[in-house]
Amino acid sequence: MMAATVDGQDRVLATAQQIVKSLNINTKATEDMIMILSSFDNRLSNITDLMDGGEDFDHRFETAEKVILRRDSGGLGENSSRNSSPWEESSTDASEYLEAVDTIIKLTEELNIKSDCDNEIMDRAENALQLAMLKLEDEFLHILIRNTVPLDVDRLYGSIRKGSLSFTANEIEIEDDFDSYREDDDDDDNEGSGYHHERGPSFGGDVFVDLVQSDAINELKAIADRMIRSGYEKECCQAYCNVRRDVLDECLLILGVEKLSIEEVQRIEWKILDEKMKKWIQAVKIVVKILLFGEKLLCEQIFSESELIKEISFVETTKGCVMQLLNFGEAVVIGQRSSEKLFRILDMYDVVADVLPDLEALFTDESGELVCNEVKAVLSGLGEAAIGTFVEFENAVKGENSRALQGGEIHPLTRYVMNYIKLLVDYSDSLNTLLPHSQDYDLKSKELDDVDSGDTLSPISCRLLSLITSLEANLEEKSRLYDDNALRYIFLMNNILYIVQKVKDSELRNLLGDRWIRKHSGQIRQWHTSYLRSAWGKALLCLKDEGFGGGSSSASKLLLKERFKNFNACFEEIYRIQALWRVPDDQLREELRISISEKQLALSR
Repeated sequence: MMAATVDGQDRVLATAQQIVKSLNINTKATEDMIMILSSFDNRLSNITDLMDGGEDFDHRFETAEKVILRRDSGGLGENSSRNSSPWEESSTDASEYLEAVDTIIKLTEELNIKSDCDNEIMDRAENALQLAMLKLEDEFLHILIRNTVPLDVDRLYGSIRKGSLSFTANEIEIEDDFDSYREDDDDDDNEGSGYHHERGPSFGGDVFVDLVQSDAINELKAIADRMIRSGYEKECCQAYCNVRRDVLDECLLILGVEKLSIEEVQRIEWKILDEKMKKWIQAVKIVVKILLFGEKLLCEQIFSESELIKEISFVETTKGCVMQLLNFGEAVVIGQRSSEKLFRILDMYDVVADVLPDLEALFTDESGELVCNEVKAVLSGLGEAAIGTFVEFENAVKGENSRALQGGEIHPLTRYVMNYIKLLVDYSDSLNTLLPHSQDYDLKSKELDDVDSGDTLSPISCRLLSLITSLEANLEEKSRLYDDNALRYIFLMNNILYIVQKVKDSELRNLLGDRWIRKHSGQIRQWHTSYLRSAWGKALLCLKDEGFGGGSSSASKLLLKERFKNFNACFEEIYRIQALWRVPDDQLREELRISISEKQLALSR
């Protein structure tokens, strides 16, 4: 692009020069034409210099050449070193050197136009220009490295929290994986063990950090402008990209993102991988919304003279960083699926979906489009991995075949699945996008009748309803393993009540509706009645007054005594057996006590 511009200027100047030469026979006409051409195009303002050549040209060239050759052996100041940039120490030296470079650039352009230029002068000018560009490239690197601002993560997170940061954390824990839930989990306040799922901070685009000291940007731009004008844009771009690429690599390390192959990621055990996934999610937010936007602005400021160099510099600087992040995402996509990974995969999906519009705004040219296509491929893969993991969880719930617990207490499967489902609700937007619609999923009409929304169920509501129905069916099968029917009803009451309470106390209520809650609450009352009949029926029969006469014969007294004896024996047996049974819900336990007492009082009157 720059070469094409120079060629165009050369043609204009050459044509103007030819016009003026043709008028040299008439001094007045020549002066008039020079005035006209100069006013027409400012590029022709130095046309007299082109025509004159002579001493003024030689003087300007030699003066500029001396400055450049004098500085060639060191920095741009008298006592420069590699660790202390003379450019920064001596603004006078820097200004003098840039003026000399400008002069050499200008004179070189003039010599290229002249048809009768001295070859020796041309060689000297080109040599001086080359030396100047090498020195400018060296200074460009030095200034860029010296003025790079290290990434301060603590300050960054602090500014985010004070600004637009909002935290959303789930206060629910689930097991490390579906198959390892604890069967001795007796504390209802402990919703599982080992894995606390916390969604990280989110923030808008109003957080900004300096990547390079602001005072140095004008100096970098001054050098870049001259290198681009001289046709050394490739060297300038390469120098810039090498430095900034290394800086971004260091930023990723600071943010906890290591360079790992897909094979290395797949060998990492889950708890360590979970930490790496959390750091990756935060790194994606910071890299895209802060660092990449900062890099884009920096390229626009330094390379404002060339749209092409501006875009190339940004893409070449940042694509390696983006690809390293995507490689980790790809490794997660093709890794082994297990239920505990679903939420972190969904977090990864959400963050990539969130930054995709930003990346599309940042990477606008053809090479940048390739980067965005890679991002879209990883996003699609994360979505597929999330749904595949969800389907595997559904199948695992249906096929789980652990034993029923002694005492009829809440089964760990019930706790695990319901807490898992509560977490899933937080991802309703993503899952509604990824899951097929309810009409594409096989649900029985009876299941649809249980909810308020019926045929208008959202995809996530449909799947969660099916998942809870599968859990209920699994619990029903487990209850049949009890020899004692009364204990079977205790088990069903405990577990279904736990499910109902989780629905009532969460966003699940909005998804499934009050009709579902009423239906299941009615089912618990039926089991309550069945429990009383099964557990206390035989004992309460002893308190019935059937067979007693109206008098107070000794036979009646003996019969009454025998019945009380039988009742006490039944009661002792019931107490011995049910003392080991558990009803963790205070309200249900009290309701059962009241019901038993009322039955006894009613029969003893």
